[in-house]
Amino acid sequence: MGIINVTPDSFYDGGKTVSSSEILFQAETMLNEGATFLDVGGYSSRPGAKDVSEHEELKRLTTAIEVILQRFPEALISVDTFRSNVAKKCIEMGAAIINDISGGTLDLDMMPIAAQLQVPYIMMHMRGTPQTMAGLTQYDNLSKEVLFYFSEKNAHARSLGINDIIADPGFGFSKTRAQNFELLNKLELFDSLSVPLLVGLSRKSTVYKTLKISPQEALNGTTVLHTIAVLKGASILRVHDVKEAMECIQLIQNLDGKV
Repeated sequence: MGIINVTPDSFYDGGKTVSSSEILFQAETMLNEGATFLDVGGYSSRPGAKDVSEHEELKRLTTAIEVILQRFPEALISVDTFRSNVAKKCIEMGAAIINDISGGTLDLDMMPIAAQLQVPYIMMHMRGTPQTMAGLTQYDNLSKEVLFYFSEKNAHARSLGINDIIADPGFGFSKTRAQNFELLNKLELFDSLSVPLLVGLSRKSTVYKTLKISPQEALNGTTVLHTIAVLKGASILRVHDVKEAMECIQLIQNLDGKV
């Protein structure tokens, strides 16, 4: 899953893909490198990010979706939003997947909308909001609590009629660096959910702060953690660097003789 942030303030690529030509260049590059999905976001969810109005978020997203699908009509676009109205309009424009960082917590209409639209729904684990999550990292048993969160969310989603559910443990969201490593180390526990697992570790502080480098220097470290995630059961990698992630996946597939 290639990341296309149409925002001026994302932690790694803020402002990089704002114009239509920049968005198209990024989309074409990622698709040529093997991306299965393009995850388009118009609201930066980095810790402490400024709130963005629904109108502005929708304006950013619809512009990006329109230009991508005009050039690449077969592209599978995931819309990264926690607002149901934004998600609905983007799906109606041609997006295929809803990627909700709040798992329906920040907008109670999100899951009913996903059920109504009958599209795959990615639910992430997070506490609070992007503005408050950094202070909400107290857990008695991290893995157990995250698993319980998903078991409840999955049951609710199923009861509404959502058939295609993907779980994202939410690395970096209301979790410390140590907790991110703990979660990654126990990732195989999420097999019990019986849904595909999405992992988003690309160039995050778990990598660059641990190695005392910048996000721009964090590709090698990202690839190491991607390798661990795939070996431990991740189905989808959400990445800034598609080529390197695809190489990681291809090499791992050869371990099982899947050439």
